Amino acid sequence: MLQIEIAKKICYTFIAVIGVPVNLVAIVILCRGKCGLSTCTTRYLVGMAAADLLVVTTGVILRQIRRYYFPWSILDITPVCTVIYLLSCVAADCSVWFTVTFTFDRFVAICWQKLKTKYCTGRTAAVVLATSCILLCSKNIPHYFTIEPGYIIDNVPWYCSLIPAYLTEPGWLGFDWFDTVLTPLLPFTVILLLNALTVRHILVASRVRKGLRGESKRGNGSDPEMESRRKSVILLLTISGSFILLWLIIVIDFFYYSITGINPSDYSDSLYQFAEVGFMLQTFSCCTNTFIYGVTQSKFREQLKSAVKYPVTTIVKLINKQLD
Repeated sequence: MLQIEIAKKICYTFIAVIGVPVNLVAIVILCRGKCGLSTCTTRYLVGMAAADLLVVTTGVILRQIRRYYFPWSILDITPVCTVIYLLSCVAADCSVWFTVTFTFDRFVAICWQKLKTKYCTGRTAAVVLATSCILLCSKNIPHYFTIEPGYIIDNVPWYCSLIPAYLTEPGWLGFDWFDTVLTPLLPFTVILLLNALTVRHILVASRVRKGLRGESKRGNGSDPEMESRRKSVILLLTISGSFILLWLIIVIDFFYYSITGINPSDYSDSLYQFAEVGFMLQTFSCCTNTFIYGVTQSKFREQLKSAVKYPVTTIVKLINKQLD
């Protein structure tokens, strides 16, 4: 148990140190609109980065890090940690479902050319993101009633504990199923389905275009349309694939305790460690997208290099100015 707590402290500290700057950098670079991406794609990516930043802030810094570095602070008072818990739930849901909305947007852009001009717009993206956020906030309201104080000292409630009825009463069990199905089981299914359909469409369209251009006989030739689609699919599959891999243990753990009927609070040391590794990987998913943009998008890399060089060049100019 001590080893897993040390691992958690190191992991969550690393996520906090990395997650905040990389998501802030991603938001700034994407908002500048110089990455060669469409307006709707940019808004989805900015929304995902903002949700990831909120996950790191609420779920990691305010919920995890403060336990190790600032125990028994004002953040541990039950009303305060309840609000933090709710915000972290909303942020995690938004992070997941913004990935789904982005996947669907790319699916429409690639597979439904007639709908693309109407759906794949900046205005539609803003409406979809705002509506998703409002619905997810509403969905998480019941979580407020699942929390009770862990201790009451001098009439002050401390810490947030899950009410025992959450894992025993049919109503709360149903809500737990609904909550987990909505995030992340349904997103898993939707993303896998949309990606399969998108890849299938790309392969079919590629064969048709090669046939029409006679490339099957003359060798490969440059095709700007297919090259654009290829880059879009690489970005899509990398983001959604990363999401699926990093959330996989959480899904396996849910099925395990749901099928066996074991209360997670009664887990053995090995099962507890398995579940905690799942939570750490889930949280780490909020740090990966910026690196994915850097690997898959050349213009994003250029903007990132410029952002890194800017403070250095500014300091050098100031020093030269002083010397002159």
